[in-house]
Amino acid sequence: MSGTSSVAPNSLVVPTRPPGRAVPWIVAAVVAAITVVTCLPGIGVGLDLSGIVRNWQHGADKVLGLLQPDWSFFPRTVAPLLETLQMAVIGTVVGAALSLPLSLWAARPTNPNRWARGAVRTALNIVRSVPDLLSAAILVAMVGVGALPGILALVVFNVGIVVKLVSESIDAMDTGPLEAGRAAGGTQLQINRTLALPDTWPAYAAQTLYVLELNVRASTVLGLVGAGGMGLLIDAVRTFYRYDQLSLIILEILVVVLVIDAASSALRRRLT
Repeated sequence: MSGTSSVAPNSLVVPTRPPGRAVPWIVAAVVAAITVVTCLPGIGVGLDLSGIVRNWQHGADKVLGLLQPDWSFFPRTVAPLLETLQMAVIGTVVGAALSLPLSLWAARPTNPNRWARGAVRTALNIVRSVPDLLSAAILVAMVGVGALPGILALVVFNVGIVVKLVSESIDAMDTGPLEAGRAAGGTQLQINRTLALPDTWPAYAAQTLYVLELNVRASTVLGLVGAGGMGLLIDAVRTFYRYDQLSLIILEILVVVLVIDAASSALRRRLT
């Protein structure tokens, strides 16, 4: 028939995508920004690659020492390693216990009072802004050298991380059941206990397992400022340039982290 199209009714003609005109300009802007930040005097960070060329032999000596772990040093690492694990577990348990109510207070669906919610979030922002190594150094000056300041620093670190992540998951949850409970005359405490907590447990458990992994790594570093654990031994070994002994410590920490990661992954699969 005249006037009918020759194109089949079920065929679709997809127009070609026009070339992106902004991509070259974005790439050029990124390259220029990186150049300014790294190279320009007075503005950049003073990146000097020639230092690597001049001092590569010193780095090669250190790497060679790390490739030859001193296995006879293992007995001296057992007690500090156990102390590090104890610090990580205690810090995780105490931090998790404090984080659960704070997570409910920091989330909008479980705390409609914006002033109380804002106060909790402001305090947590202050906590997260202080590096854990700095807080450990302050606590060492307050309570002395040992595992106690390390545990306290881990608790503070855990509260800042867990409350941030769990409260954000609560903010993203469906608020329909909470509104229904509020319309039925339930108090906020009853609503949080019976309706919000069951939906909060998976995210709360997952973040608690996550900070346990972080605590094992962090507790090994906190000892560098006198907060106990493996860090004290690392500081002593590093002072005498015993990179073969440092290599053994790194291997032990790696094994512990891998074991905890595998266990926490298995627990997460059971929870989801």
